[in-house]
Amino acid sequence: MSMTEQFFSVEYKEKSCLFEGLSIFKEEGYRELQGTYPVIFLSFASVKETNFEDFYEQIKGLIAEVYQKYIYLVDSDSLKDWEKTSFLEMCQKKAVKTDVTEALHTLSDYLLRFYGKKPIILLDEYDTPMQEAYLHGYWSDMVSFIRNLFNATFKANPYMERALLTGITRISKESIFSDLNNLVVVTATSCIYESSFGFTEEEVFHALDARGMGDQKMAVKQWYDGFTFGNQRDIYNPWSIINFLKFQKFSLYWANTSSNGLISRLLQSASKGIKQKLESLLKGGIITEILDEQIVFNQLDENVDAIWSLMLASGYLKVISADLAESVYTLSLTNYEVLRMLKGTIRGWFQKSDHYNEFLNALLSCDIEAMNAYLNRILIQIASSFDGGKKSSSVEPERFYHGLVLGLIAELEGRYHIRSNRESGFGRYDVMMEPVNKEDTAYIFEFKVFNLAKEKTLEDTANAGLRQMEEKKYAEDLFSRGFQEEQIRRYAFAFEGKRVLIKEG
Repeated sequence: MSMTEQFFSVEYKEKSCLFEGLSIFKEEGYRELQGTYPVIFLSFASVKETNFEDFYEQIKGLIAEVYQKYIYLVDSDSLKDWEKTSFLEMCQKKAVKTDVTEALHTLSDYLLRFYGKKPIILLDEYDTPMQEAYLHGYWSDMVSFIRNLFNATFKANPYMERALLTGITRISKESIFSDLNNLVVVTATSCIYESSFGFTEEEVFHALDARGMGDQKMAVKQWYDGFTFGNQRDIYNPWSIINFLKFQKFSLYWANTSSNGLISRLLQSASKGIKQKLESLLKGGIITEILDEQIVFNQLDENVDAIWSLMLASGYLKVISADLAESVYTLSLTNYEVLRMLKGTIRGWFQKSDHYNEFLNALLSCDIEAMNAYLNRILIQIASSFDGGKKSSSVEPERFYHGLVLGLIAELEGRYHIRSNRESGFGRYDVMMEPVNKEDTAYIFEFKVFNLAKEKTLEDTANAGLRQMEEKKYAEDLFSRGFQEEQIRRYAFAFEGKRVLIKEG
């Protein structure tokens, strides 16, 4: 399940009465109208195929399921005999491609004849197939088919009352909608319906009180609050809140239902600058970017900053402030659930290496020889993808190696409090791992990049890291919390390109 509530578009017959029409249920009374309009509903959320042939078969299957819900039309007098035959072929997935693209248009006609009212068409997560087509290389075939389907369903359909489409990608410049000129788009920065896309804080706190969980309010706020729509802040992820109330425990409920393959790919292949900004976000920082809310899939490879637009649309980022006239947005991660999700994504990058789990085992068993062997193998496999080579300045490569090790140890969060770039003693350590169990071992890491102007060998660089940890008294933070010297292990990581030497002090 994606955060499709954030973006949606509405097709309507007369622009002048759009919002009056959308408020019809309030004006005339919801219960009086409930059940009086036929509804065609389908979701593309499960359409995640790796090739066009399977994509087409799944779309055909979804349309067949929609037809099967109205199988009783075959027994009515509203359909001609040949239409009944065509209807049954659609139910059995025997229709040809032309009939499939016309299927929802045709069904609208059938329902109008039977009920005497034009149907409402609801399409959820329309852009999920777009993501998969982009990722798996069948974009052109998918666009051609979907354009014909949408044109017949939404543009050239006189039998439709109105339609609602939801998705996370703004659609007004996308080629599959090039034939549709009667769309209204509401985005995350629009004020229309700004309190309707999730649960407000008042609603969440009321629900917690009703369940006898009022003492959990601040923790729930940290985990699931943070979405902003228009001027409405403190919107909570509805899926996560519903599941938290049901199971009464904190978990990554959204992560278990969403697909982040596209964002993962874009982040993993992003420039060094993008990754540094991501690191800042993961540390609780903010970034300021110029965004185009109309970014589309086939522009993602050309626009290096498009990842931030996609992450905002997907719910990973929230707007702290925005200058809409200049398209300048100040952004941060949405909440703790998103932070955990992104850390899991980064961890997954390294799980492709056969030595990832072995590195953690070596670290926890204090096997420094194995740590060196495993990390050197990892660097050979992945370092070039993350721009971690030699530079005139050691600062930029050091950030890369810093992020790499953080990704490797992220799985230990929960067993350890993992801190990065915090003050302790007379300086700022690179990484500290403080065990939750005060009887376990604590770790301090210092990262150094070999500099020929300062050291002769990689071992000299590692020794410089060990001296720095001692001279700056980085362990003071641990001592102040009751840890003893014998519980603390200090590791200096000396890097040179795809080589690393780890020494213990």
